[in-house]
Amino acid sequence: MKKIGLVGGISWVSTLDYYKLINEGINNKLGGLHFAECLLYSLNFADVQAVSWENAYELLRDACASLQRGNAEAIALCANTAHLFADRLEVELHLPFIHIVTETAKALRHEGHTTIGLLGTKMTMEMPFYRDRLAAFGITVLTPPEQATRDYVQLTVKEELGRGLLKPATKARYIAIAQQLVSSGATAIVLGCTEIPLLISQADFTVPVFDTVKIHSDAIVDYMLS
Repeated sequence: MKKIGLVGGISWVSTLDYYKLINEGINNKLGGLHFAECLLYSLNFADVQAVSWENAYELLRDACASLQRGNAEAIALCANTAHLFADRLEVELHLPFIHIVTETAKALRHEGHTTIGLLGTKMTMEMPFYRDRLAAFGITVLTPPEQATRDYVQLTVKEELGRGLLKPATKARYIAIAQQLVSSGATAIVLGCTEIPLLISQADFTVPVFDTVKIHSDAIVDYMLS
């Protein structure tokens, strides 16, 4: 089994799901008392917020370097937004990164989706790093067109979901936002923030929903057993 290094704490509530899914995935494949051999570096999310995501490269680099010193054979960043820096980190550290957007794109193409609705942080929805990687797989990305809507998703991810607060009113609003994307032509919804699956899931929609935490965790398990 390969040893994986996980960079979590961004946020801790979704990192819990990663740890659970990866260990369950290993056990499902190997049985018995086999579970994941992994290292976890959990960042203090307040440190990320203090410098802003745009300036968080050094925090992520130091976390990844610590995992590398612990003999991690690959790195997984347990947050979609953190993948803003994934390519740069991979080059600097000379370690493979299991990329959440690449794995999501593979899953989407496997199911035949070429136009999707994306919900995530403002950076994930607005910056090119996510959209361009999906576009390289022939996938068109639709996001909420109104700035106020994207701001709302950002605020609730940070102040509610990232704290483990799940409010019915917020869930209803997220479902409505996603349904608007479906009405605009999306054939699937991508939950492109690791906290969003805490709030909404496939059970809330008739169109396919792609949970990036589950997709990423499955890919991590496959890598560990490769």
